[in-house]
Amino acid sequence: MGKFDGILFCTDLDGTIYKNDKTISKRNKDAIEYFKSEGGRFTFITGRLPYYTGYAYNSINPNAPFGCINGGGVYDGESKRYIWTQELSHEALELVKHIDESFSEVGVQICCFDKTYFAVENSTTIRFREITGLPALFCDYRTFTEPIAKIIFCTDDGEKMSAIQKALTGHEMAYMFDFVRSERTLYEIVPKGMHKGVSLKKLAEHLNIDIKRTIAIGDYDNDVEMLRAAGCGIAVANASESAMKAARFVTVSNEDDAIAAVIQSLEMGEYGI
Repeated sequence: MGKFDGILFCTDLDGTIYKNDKTISKRNKDAIEYFKSEGGRFTFITGRLPYYTGYAYNSINPNAPFGCINGGGVYDGESKRYIWTQELSHEALELVKHIDESFSEVGVQICCFDKTYFAVENSTTIRFREITGLPALFCDYRTFTEPIAKIIFCTDDGEKMSAIQKALTGHEMAYMFDFVRSERTLYEIVPKGMHKGVSLKKLAEHLNIDIKRTIAIGDYDNDVEMLRAAGCGIAVANASESAMKAARFVTVSNEDDAIAAVIQSLEMGEYGI
């Protein structure tokens, strides 16, 4: 038997396993390989869609499916298929119309399960494509009919982002959906009850692993429910206040090889798993 048999370790990407330059350190990669060699199951749970997780997947080489779409899907990278998904109702497009008509220069992305469309363009969406390498696919949200995974509003203006959040959560249809701040510049509409904690639970069930034997590590508001759902929720030192409060433990920052630090602490029995 390996030291980590029966343990599922799930990491967030940006601000957690990724350094600030969007790379994964050799120390983290080596620690992951060691964790897996001792029987552990290692994977990631991200807000991203599977079609732009290539660097993460190839660098981490997970030995389990991964969670995606901020809890809206579980994807098997080997078979290249979804194990589970939850669609967003097209009624959410009424909220897109509300924001588009109320605020100028707010970008809108409509994410499907196999591609992302840009419904309203701005400097934030342009930069997002440059970073992710996504193709420039455009659509009219007023006539959109494809299955939707989530909708993202994009702006670099902090005051405008706060106003968008208030406008969305105060809308008469807000009760039908959930909302999450996934990054400083991104605010999302997701299906009701969907969050990264759902993906964690689905993964544990799929792998027949006790939820008490799961570890989750993250840094931002969209990681909160994942940290709460895990048997052991860990925040990196650079985490947001909400993520810090949700975690049972705090480790080093994403710049200081947080994954390797957690695996070392786990091996020393510090987390009680």
